Amino acid sequence: MAKYLAQIIVMGAQVVGRAFARALRQEFAASRAAADARGRAGHQSAAASNLSGLSLQEAQQILNVSKLSPEEIQKNYEHLFKVNDKSVGGSFYLQSKVVRAKERLEEELRIQAQEDRERQQPPTT
Repeated sequence: MAKYLAQIIVMGAQVVGRAFARALRQEFAASRAAADARGRAGHQSAAASNLSGLSLQEAQQILNVSKLSPEEIQKNYEHLFKVNDKSVGGSFYLQSKVVRAKERLEEELRIQAQEDRERQQPPTT
């Protein structure tokens, strides 16, 4: 009886292991395809997310901006920075999140500007 139970456990573990490995390969393939579709700017944006610790969407949510407009980013940043100032009873943690979100969005604007310049330059042969 114990022998059959052990065989069932081993077979179940093998099935789960194969399914996990297959799902992992599919995820890697999908991630690679998405990165290829985004192109070089996608790699820069991902690197910026890793450096700042915030994704683009997270930074937009923190500063409550829907599109990347430097004026709107600055306006919301100034307001949230003042509101969260420790001297007026705010949170230093939230204030630092606001600063990091602004830095992340400014980095994204810089990446987009660089990409636009590269697109406008005629290819050299």
